[in-house]
Amino acid sequence: MKLRNLVPAVVLFGLAGCMVGPDYHTPEAASAEAWRHNDGWQPVPEQPWLAQGRWWEAFEDATLTALVDQATGANQTLAQAEARYRGAEAALRQAGAAGRPTVDGTVATTRAGTAGEGAAWDSRASLAVRWMPDLWGQVRRQVEAGTAQRDASAAELAGARLAVQLAVADAYVQLRSLDQEQALLEASLAAYAKSVSLTERQYQAGVAARSDVIQAQTQRQSLQTQVHDLARRRAAQEAALAVLLGEVPSAFSLAAAEQLPSLPSLPSLPPSLPAVLIARRPDVVAAERQVAAANARIGVAQAAWLPNLTLNASGALVGERIEDLFNAPARVWSLGPSLAQTLFDGGLRRAQKETALADYDAQVAGYRQAVLEGLRDVETALAEVALLRRKADDQAALVTLAEDNERVVNRRYASGLVSFIEVASAQTTTLDARRSALALERDQLLASLTLAAALGGGWNLDDPVVQHITAPSAALMERHKTK
Repeated sequence: MKLRNLVPAVVLFGLAGCMVGPDYHTPEAASAEAWRHNDGWQPVPEQPWLAQGRWWEAFEDATLTALVDQATGANQTLAQAEARYRGAEAALRQAGAAGRPTVDGTVATTRAGTAGEGAAWDSRASLAVRWMPDLWGQVRRQVEAGTAQRDASAAELAGARLAVQLAVADAYVQLRSLDQEQALLEASLAAYAKSVSLTERQYQAGVAARSDVIQAQTQRQSLQTQVHDLARRRAAQEAALAVLLGEVPSAFSLAAAEQLPSLPSLPSLPPSLPAVLIARRPDVVAAERQVAAANARIGVAQAAWLPNLTLNASGALVGERIEDLFNAPARVWSLGPSLAQTLFDGGLRRAQKETALADYDAQVAGYRQAVLEGLRDVETALAEVALLRRKADDQAALVTLAEDNERVVNRRYASGLVSFIEVASAQTTTLDARRSALALERDQLLASLTLAAALGGGWNLDDPVVQHITAPSAALMERHKTK
């Protein structure tokens, strides 16, 4: 008799272990065996920033490090992404609550009567327990989908954090590049002033024409106007950087630097690196987690075809007055299961399942596209870095030639062998060559930032993805703990 009574319980708990729907497997996606433009890279010694995911420390600039750290804790766009992450965590807890029992308690008192008869008080205190066992794994699939959504939100938060860090580094490089150009223009202005002075002396001596003096003065004044343009561009970059740091632009300033600190070479990338690094990019992680969530929702849709078992238990105390409930003679209780099954829904469940399948296919395609775009970004960034490096070498040779030519022309002009037109032309050529060299240095730094973004913000294979990519900002999380 006892064994027969245990059979339903054994069957119930056995069914509770079932889960309908497909188990998740990461979809296959494109990969690369080697980078086409990875030639010429030199390895660098092991650095502490590799294991921490602090890729910006590779640039060895204390000011840049301080700015990135400030933006990571104060940027408002990042704060929005962190709030969405906390919302995804709350949604996950909501999904898990559906599989737990619910307990409802009520206490009520009413006075009722009929016409011609007296009225009476009726008081009642009741307690009801309701539990729907997760027989087919519907709740567990919902939790699985919620977990994947939470992870996708964490990856999106990491992506937002990386985007802010890159924007800060980009703005900082632009600022320092403008500082370098400003220093170059000031040095050129000093050289042009000497040319004006020399031309005026030669004019007074009757060696040069008045037109040479005017041309020298015009060239110097033209360069002077460009100084103001640089100041305007720097002010705009400084204001943009202030917003990234969460500061009021009018209250923020970054002192100008005479030259940009030298930057180390980026680490070499072995042929086996691409697929591993692409898999940890925040956008790829988010896309893959969306696939996992869509896969779990297929199970939720399939479970809707199966009956739901609900276990109900309730008890109530009934009396005239609330204070007499615990001494009330009437005690009511009920206990029993109920089985519910939708018999006809006009095709709703079939449509929901087809929607879930279509969403899964769409998410798989999105994941594969994200991987392809990641491979493209890395290959493009590597090509840009390699080609800019070669172009910078050629530009350095051009600067040397232009400077040599300017020295020769200046000596010839001082000897009265050539007109100032040749001097102006030589000076312009030298200035343009130097400015192009500065622009190439800036572009190489920006290309390095692009490569960091393409690789998900780091190059270390041993850095766990959960810490390197999906971990929320500690500063932002700590801020909300204190609220």
